[in-house]
Amino acid sequence: MADASGAPSQPRSIDAATCQFSSSFVRKYAVNLLPHSTRVLHRLGLGDALAEAGVVTRESVFFNRFGQLIYREPSGLYAGYEHPQYSIHRGDLQAVLLAAVRERIGEDAVVLGHRCAGAEQDENGVTVRFTGPGGDPLPSVRARVLVGCDGIHSVLRKQLHPDEGTPRYSGINMWRGVTKGRPFLSGASMVRAGWIDRGKLVAYPIRNLPDGDQLINWVVEIQTPRHLQRDWNRRGHLEDFIGPFEDWHFDWLDVPAMMRASETILEYPMVDQDPLDHWSVGRITLLGDAAHPMVPRGSNGAGQAILDAQALRNHLSGTPDPVAALRAYEAERLPATGQVVLANRSMPPDVIIREVWQRTGDRPFESIDDVIKVEELAAISQRYKEIAGYSAEALRDR
Repeated sequence: MADASGAPSQPRSIDAATCQFSSSFVRKYAVNLLPHSTRVLHRLGLGDALAEAGVVTRESVFFNRFGQLIYREPSGLYAGYEHPQYSIHRGDLQAVLLAAVRERIGEDAVVLGHRCAGAEQDENGVTVRFTGPGGDPLPSVRARVLVGCDGIHSVLRKQLHPDEGTPRYSGINMWRGVTKGRPFLSGASMVRAGWIDRGKLVAYPIRNLPDGDQLINWVVEIQTPRHLQRDWNRRGHLEDFIGPFEDWHFDWLDVPAMMRASETILEYPMVDQDPLDHWSVGRITLLGDAAHPMVPRGSNGAGQAILDAQALRNHLSGTPDPVAALRAYEAERLPATGQVVLANRSMPPDVIIREVWQRTGDRPFESIDDVIKVEELAAISQRYKEIAGYSAEALRDR
């Protein structure tokens, strides 16, 4: 590599390097933080900031496409957990984390405008190459270890697994937006309604506004053979998906009005990738979506990344040999996240509405008890919590 004068650039030496670029991260609008991950963030002293920036989720509620209630259960603190569930704009979450990093580590701890271009390692460390926004080479960085949390388009994942192949398409396309509107249901409800054959909706508030309104995040999922390359910034078109929702005028939410009021709509295919057999090679490892991209069916992707970070910190601080620390981190987190990736494909919480859709033949019901018992619905929810690691029993055991 060379600097602007043509002279070789000198590697900058630091103890650890992280490859991450997040311009698309904010465009995904919203994230849910479940109690297993908020437990970590509360221990870092971020609870008050998260509560102020987001919405403390009160309940999960499931409906059919006719607006009939199928099942509801409390969430977070309201379900007896020690820590809450938050629904929050991703940009607001990033702002909370960024402020904490700069306050506790230093203003220069985060460097923007760098994209990881690759890395080489030897027995003493890792040299990381970067490029700027225009693709021009930037000075390289020398570190003891390298953590690639550079998302679904991870350069480091491709470097470690060059023959992995393309993402796995689920057969479901998604459209999403954010709308300013009045609170619905409890004002802190996460709603899943309908099913993917005709159209499924996920909607929940992510920010309380001073005038009493809220920012409401919504996602539409429709089964379709259409599959475009994954790009969080691709603009979506209302006419491509609103048809099945035109008659969704419920006493608790006017769905087509909410969709039409969104300033920007984005489109994205629901894709993931098969679990890897390893994340770490020597002094390089992966974290978050770079390690285990999953379909967004369990509100669990960000939470698993937070648990990754906690485990990585514990092993790096407790093991003198960084290579051994990365191996121990991988041994702890790779099997657990692999289970979540597979569960999100086959047994997410959404199975609740799928079961009712199948048993009713996509027709209204007289009473939900005639279709499925509440105990069976609760068991479906509990199974996912156990797989994902946030059942109340699992958190108490920790």
